[in-house]
Amino acid sequence: METSAMASLSASNHVARVLSVANHVADVDASSRIANSWRRCLVNHKLDPARRGPPQTLTEAEIRHAAEPMEQLIRLATPELEDLARVLREAGYCVNLADPSATALLSWLPGAADADIFLHWGVYTGSNFSESFEGTNGLGTALAEEKPILVHRDEHFREQWGIFSCAVAPLFDSTGRIAGAVNITSCRSDLSRTAHQLALAVTMEATRRIEDAIFRDHFRQAWVARVPGDGGRGLIAYDDDRRIVGACRTARALLGLTDGLIASGIDLSRYIEVDRQGARGADDVVELRRADGRALGRGHVAPPLRARSSTRPLAPPSDGPVDRFDALHRLAGRDPGLIRSVNRLRRIGDHNLPVLLHGETGVGKDVFARAIHAASNRARNNYVALNCAAMPESLIDAELFGYEAGAFTGARREGSKGLIVQADGGTLFLDEIGDMPVALQTRLLRVLENREVWPLGALKPVAVDIRLISATHRDLGRMAEEGGFRADLYFRLRGMEVRLPALRERADRDDVIRQIAREEAPNCRLAEEAWSHLVAYPFPGNMRQLRHVLRLAGCTAEDGVITDADLDLPPFGRTEPNLEAAERATIVDALRKHGGRVTEAARALKLSRATLYRKIKQLKIETAQ
Repeated sequence: METSAMASLSASNHVARVLSVANHVADVDASSRIANSWRRCLVNHKLDPARRGPPQTLTEAEIRHAAEPMEQLIRLATPELEDLARVLREAGYCVNLADPSATALLSWLPGAADADIFLHWGVYTGSNFSESFEGTNGLGTALAEEKPILVHRDEHFREQWGIFSCAVAPLFDSTGRIAGAVNITSCRSDLSRTAHQLALAVTMEATRRIEDAIFRDHFRQAWVARVPGDGGRGLIAYDDDRRIVGACRTARALLGLTDGLIASGIDLSRYIEVDRQGARGADDVVELRRADGRALGRGHVAPPLRARSSTRPLAPPSDGPVDRFDALHRLAGRDPGLIRSVNRLRRIGDHNLPVLLHGETGVGKDVFARAIHAASNRARNNYVALNCAAMPESLIDAELFGYEAGAFTGARREGSKGLIVQADGGTLFLDEIGDMPVALQTRLLRVLENREVWPLGALKPVAVDIRLISATHRDLGRMAEEGGFRADLYFRLRGMEVRLPALRERADRDDVIRQIAREEAPNCRLAEEAWSHLVAYPFPGNMRQLRHVLRLAGCTAEDGVITDADLDLPPFGRTEPNLEAAERATIVDALRKHGGRVTEAARALKLSRATLYRKIKQLKIETAQ
């Protein structure tokens, strides 16, 4: 009773606040975007802020119909959004790709309890959050105004959405028109508005990369110049005669280009001058100037697809064939344990042995699995991945094993092949397999033993040929001993086990940080104090956290210099000392400093070689052979 009364009072206060803003009497900035949106909802859309109930949700058939015109955008956006979801998952964010009408077409839910909240409130694929239906919210308001926005908790128009914070960046196509939006939503009450603003900055950067991919894909037969500007990077496409054939939204605003001017085939030199010699190579950095000679700054010029294949190869010529294990060796770097694992993978070659990857969250298990697939004789076939922890238990069965038409209520009319059948001839990657329900472990074991899968509702099995790569951060051996994981399946999965060390444990940690800095902030350099902070930080979130930190720092750095203030590195420590972890870190550091040479490391640690070897074995420290 008391809880119900408090909820009712909270709802009444929210409604009163919304109405006060509409009447210009509230003690808030009357010209703010939130206030203006609230007025639109009351005056234009005739919405009730006290109304409760789920959002309008499309059926599965309606979702497929809505996604059809966006297939190309979805294909180009999915890799970037998967990466964004991995970065933000631990912070409890749901990531959505929505169409221009504010309907979520793709969703990546966070883990466990947070996912249950989103499912309970109907915030998932198919839900429509148009401002005209749901009032002020991140997705609907960003699309209505065609601007990025953060709508934090009680800034929502409808009182029931006050438990969420939404940060949204609209997506624009190659002509500068609205194409959809990228939405991240959190139900965490412990995250401040500032934290959500930082997450919005990361989302906006991911959205810009998607827009770049859309533009370059559309104009892949044209030259594309990237022009620097106050509003962000602008892209201009032009033909061999230097006539402009396209421009993104930012470039149009920067140079005053319109559809009419572009359609007329106006000359590029009317707006910018690109050095002819510097514009004939692949992805050249060039100095750009306005037509009046004023400097625009350094930009990039990429040639058409045909020019890339005919004038200069994408990769430098080599004296011999390309080593298919190159990607794995790059991931191993100079870490002795990883080098040994890659050498073992080379020796087993194309034998269809299952591989079990073990490592903390964020160490890059999916990236390593993809490299194993690329190095195999299955590389030309599908690589299919499923995160067993990210998908509700009720859906894993159908997603993994597939089903026949009419197998259950809500099933697709044509049925579904399932991920195992989709991976036939290729590789199936099961991430966080330690979270797979025991009943499904039994079915998976049968697949591995019989090399066939029974879809739900099927009258006969489907033969499959897959290579299985699994990954987990759990101790599956101990789980098997305690009955939490099938022991027979564990030994089936463990054809070869590869331990991926945490970032803080890697012998080549400095090299890894430098490389990821080049990838995530290519136009920036690290100030000395920032570098010292990165090297000393333990990175509990491993590679994923490092990428997140450097990507954000690259967005906020001034004059291309990342300082300590640009690094979003929260304090990290344990409530009580972990002596084993400290001892392990000390030994790993000594081995790293002495190039993996145990004798020299033992001398530096003032230990006998026998003692150090015993500790290396006891603490499961990988060393090069």
